[in-house]
Amino acid sequence: MNEELQNLFVYGTLRSQMENENFVKNAKTLSRQCFVEGDLFDTGNGYPVLVPGGGNRAYGELIQVSKEELERIDELEGYAGKGKTNDYERMSIVVHTDLGEKEAQTYVFDEDKAQGMDPVTYNDWKCHLYLEKPVLYYFAYGSCMDEKRFIEHSVDHFFKDVLGRGAADGYDLAFTRRAPDGGRADMVETGGLVEGKVYQISQDALKYLYKREGVFGWVYRPAFVDIEINGEELKDVLTFLVIHKENEITPPQSYLDEIICGATGCVSEEYLIRLMELPYHPADQ
Repeated sequence: MNEELQNLFVYGTLRSQMENENFVKNAKTLSRQCFVEGDLFDTGNGYPVLVPGGGNRAYGELIQVSKEELERIDELEGYAGKGKTNDYERMSIVVHTDLGEKEAQTYVFDEDKAQGMDPVTYNDWKCHLYLEKPVLYYFAYGSCMDEKRFIEHSVDHFFKDVLGRGAADGYDLAFTRRAPDGGRADMVETGGLVEGKVYQISQDALKYLYKREGVFGWVYRPAFVDIEINGEELKDVLTFLVIHKENEITPPQSYLDEIICGATGCVSEEYLIRLMELPYHPADQ
């Protein structure tokens, strides 16, 4: 890597669409869905702090900044250098991405100083800010494109407001969640394109999705992605991603049929053909 460039893990106001994004407007984004080991806390002043270690996953973004940008960010974060009186310390940390581990700099806070602060929702600042909104855009790329189970669970009235086909650039569809009968859908940040259905939903729909996606059992996590729809880009659209990803697991035929059924008439013909050509576990095997 160019010595003038530095990997930087950002988890608060320097993330995309956040108020200090301008400080890194020329930065190259390496990952939008990555994590480090640590915990995020809400300072109550409009930004979070990261306490490293502890075994939990703190989510953020991995970017590459210039030496000049890093110096400006040091000033923003109140970091004057090692051994000096700092608001934050800057340290090297391991960042986990869908393409492997990366070393990066990040700004950390002393655990003692974080005492009394509220934990950040799902250890993701965007979740902390957005999930309480009365109305959300939701991107479904798996079985939630199909209304059959919505009808069975008597919640189909929560999912009537369909905006149309959405596309998540930079991601690939994968089956990384192991269920007793095979794999379940996920999006991994490996450079492809995932198509799906965009809904406008209420908090009632969100409660159902939490249960269906196993959010409280740490199966899927809520996350925010940028989606292209009808030629325009929607920023920070809710979706759900597998937390503990495994190597690709072939899905059962019945589950893949749900995805194809929901995708038909919504996604592009090319993408639908790709779905129909995916391998699956034959029924009853």
